[in-house]
Amino acid sequence: MEAELAASVATALVQHMVADSWGQVHERLVAFFARNGATTEEEAVVTGELEASRGELTAARDEGDDPPAGDVEAEWRARLRRRLAADPQAADELRATLTESAPAGDVHNTISGTPGIGGPVIQAAGTGSINFGTERRRTPFSGFPLRVRPVSGPC
Repeated sequence: MEAELAASVATALVQHMVADSWGQVHERLVAFFARNGATTEEEAVVTGELEASRGELTAARDEGDDPPAGDVEAEWRARLRRRLAADPQAADELRATLTESAPAGDVHNTISGTPGIGGPVIQAAGTGSINFGTERRRTPFSGFPLRVRPVSGPC
């Protein structure tokens, strides 16, 4: 349970690090790590580490490199898991942080900067089987769509 919560929060944390919502999430996480009487110096250390992680992500994104999101996420996931193991009562606070940092309302995506998009654009975790004018059949052994083309002549 702690590992799942830590993984969910670490994923959300990395997403917020490069978004406009970073300020709010940043404050909540510093407060989370600073609970139980942390000193001002300890809060400053956590703030510095969060900002260093954010700097890695934004620098990589700005330079066009693959962002090290997986590394940053793994680092914070391990740290959150250790914190939860040391203080199981903190799980409720962390769940609240996760819930409150979730996007509110409808999500609207826009595509820009790519002239000539002539077909549908889909953003999804899974689409099942979609047909855009080409006959497709599933193969019995793989479950993946197979494009069917007419064959002329003997096989």
